[in-house]
Amino acid sequence: MKTKPILVALAVLLVAAAPAARGAGFLIYEHGAAAMAMGGAFTAVANNPTAIWHNPAGLAWVDGTQLMLGATFIIPSGSVAMPYYPGAPTIKQVSQVFTPPNVYFTHKFSDRITAGIGFMAPFGLGTKWQKTNDSPPAFPLAYLGYFNDMKTFFVNPAVAIKLLDNLSLGLGCSYIFSTLKLDLYQSITLPPGEGEPYDVPTALKANGSSFNFNAGLLYKGKGFSLGASYRSHFNIKYSGTVALDSEFVPAPLQPYVPTSGDVKTTFKFPDVLTLGLAINITPKLLWSFDVHTYFWKRYDSYTADITFPSPYPAQSLTAPQLWKNSQCYRMGFAYQATKKLALRLGGFFDETPQPTSTMDPNLPDSDRWAIQGGLGYTIGKFTIDLGAHFEHFMARTSENGDIFGLFGPINPAQGLYKMQALLLGINFGYKF
Repeated sequence: MKTKPILVALAVLLVAAAPAARGAGFLIYEHGAAAMAMGGAFTAVANNPTAIWHNPAGLAWVDGTQLMLGATFIIPSGSVAMPYYPGAPTIKQVSQVFTPPNVYFTHKFSDRITAGIGFMAPFGLGTKWQKTNDSPPAFPLAYLGYFNDMKTFFVNPAVAIKLLDNLSLGLGCSYIFSTLKLDLYQSITLPPGEGEPYDVPTALKANGSSFNFNAGLLYKGKGFSLGASYRSHFNIKYSGTVALDSEFVPAPLQPYVPTSGDVKTTFKFPDVLTLGLAINITPKLLWSFDVHTYFWKRYDSYTADITFPSPYPAQSLTAPQLWKNSQCYRMGFAYQATKKLALRLGGFFDETPQPTSTMDPNLPDSDRWAIQGGLGYTIGKFTIDLGAHFEHFMARTSENGDIFGLFGPINPAQGLYKMQALLLGINFGYKF
């Protein structure tokens, strides 16, 4: 039985299943509407329970017992133009809304010690492109992926200690759980000369878990503050299944095709280091600036292992990623208009860690900029924070791996990606 061409095609599915999201690789940084409205420049501010995420040292100045909960509504949009593909199509992403939640609870035990716990979903998102049952599929790049979805959930307890009256240290750790889904078309053929290829919808589902830690320092001087925060790298070992849609596997192919298998792989997530400065320009106006460094260089490759039922042999393939370290520059303002009302404004520029050589419709990342704004309003023990965020990705061209196998001067898989996103954040807080 000549099975090798079929098995290799099926194994390529997991090699295509890179985690999917948007800028900063696949890190989502918006886990608090107040910080989001200030461009995320919150490392030296960290003055509410979201400090668990942004800088745990800030908890030392969060009074009493506080509960904060909210969500970020993320609405991405984008397209890919393929000028060298027959008909020169431009394909738009299918509309989606992602709602990563965040919940924080903090308690001040003494003048020196404050602790809390947070729940957030910082790595993930996904992409969805047009899918039909046509053969070949209406989306030419569906052989790389037409739908993917990755989620990570962090449970992050943290404690802050005032080492001095104006200097605090924060420490935390996280349990991390992640799910991963990818749908694409497999172009499967019989041994050469024995028939035309068949396009078969194929799905991967996997999950995994891990741990990491975070730490921070915050110094409060006269009219200014300095902050530093570090979140450690981690690896997630995913395991799950891959399956072909058996309805699309015709009888002539069935003796040659294993329609399901078990998959395992490990994805490498980065260290994140942030440095921040905040200055009180006036008693009511605060300016902040952050530099974030994402150590994506460790995401150089990953290996996919697929085990099929007997008599089909197992497959192991390595996918290069070749990412580099990158930085994000964030700036924000907060103006205390009245005792109850705070107005906020911000923006950032974020470098992509992803080279064009490994860019495809599953993760069409690029350098990006964003502008943000919002407000906070306090009524007694209640606080509401609102934030709005518009994000624009620089247009970028990828060869998409020459998936059609035509190694000539013109690659018909080449695509120009244009992406943007709208984010809306809301948080409700209560001080007991």
